[in-house]
Amino acid sequence: MSGEDEDLRPFHQSLPMQLMTAREEVMLRFRPHLHAHGLTDQQWRIIRALMEVESCEILDLSDVCGIHPASLSRILPKLDAAGIINRRPNKADQRRVIVTIAPKGRALFNQIAPESERLYRSITSDIGQDLMREAYDVLDRMIHALRSKRTASGDTAAE
Repeated sequence: MSGEDEDLRPFHQSLPMQLMTAREEVMLRFRPHLHAHGLTDQQWRIIRALMEVESCEILDLSDVCGIHPASLSRILPKLDAAGIINRRPNKADQRRVIVTIAPKGRALFNQIAPESERLYRSITSDIGQDLMREAYDVLDRMIHALRSKRTASGDTAAE
């Protein structure tokens, strides 16, 4: 390593890699179940998020789901064509689009959710309830702290 790289932590210990690796380990449990229903990770996140709200504008849905708006704009037409979601223009601003879960999407969610909960229980069993609670707590605090610092500094590039 060169002199200026000496303080750089090993790649496998970088926070982004640790988070990505943990996410991938979790998704390896969920992905086969989602794929069996013809869904991608991103499509499931959209369905899951829309089940908790009456409706949502695309930019808000993008933020909640962690999906870039350009990617979301490619995914939503497929879900709409499949009858899983509905899209309509915002009455107050025709340039904005409102997304809702369709009855077929609700039925799909209700079909998938019980197995998803079983998978959560399996993960909790494998890592222990205390570690699961601790993981949620640490991640929530990290997100809140980093988001607070970013918004306080006026950096909204990630939003």
